[in-house]
Amino acid sequence: MRKLVEFMAQGLVDQPTAVQVREGRNDRYYAAFHLTVAPEDFGKVIGRQGRVAKAMRSILRAAGAQQGRNVALEIHEQAGPAEPAAR
Repeated sequence: MRKLVEFMAQGLVDQPTAVQVREGRNDRYYAAFHLTVAPEDFGKVIGRQGRVAKAMRSILRAAGAQQGRNVALEIHEQAGPAEPAAR
């Protein structure tokens, strides 16, 4: 399923090389994935009102159901250099 998350995310972003997928808790009944993308691609992966993220989670839920597992997906943006505080 990790490859599925990576495949979906790389198809959505402008910087596919910046896509990172990390597995969190992973046991017989549950799997968690942490998707990290470049800050400029974060909005593309989330989508308007979260529609793209919801669709990705639905696909993962269906894939997990075939294996009898619950699946969670968290989406993060890469930490960049700290921005100066506004004055």
